[in-house]
Amino acid sequence: MAWVVLIVSGMLEAGWALSLKYSEGFSRLWPSVSFLVLAALSFAGLSFALRTLPVGVAYGVWVGVGASLTAVLAAVLLDERMSVVTVVSLVLIVAGVVGLNLSTQAH
Repeated sequence: MAWVVLIVSGMLEAGWALSLKYSEGFSRLWPSVSFLVLAALSFAGLSFALRTLPVGVAYGVWVGVGASLTAVLAAVLLDERMSVVTVVSLVLIVAGVVGLNLSTQAH
């Protein structure tokens, strides 16, 4: 259960990052509210996962999922450029997340 909550929390991280972008420095109300709600939920999920998962692994997965999904969504929604190096780097992050998951299941 902790892993599911952690992955969802990482996905929420992407949501709050994009909301932060759309808030234009907290000058737009609804994206700012969205940021606050999604950030609170994301951190709450991370906190829940840390009750059973090692902090180094959980934080790495949370950031990896959030950063990877943010980059993909920014390319799709904001037309941000994604080079081959970016795509390869994101694949490596995802591989690292899978490896961290496997490393905790082996113990």
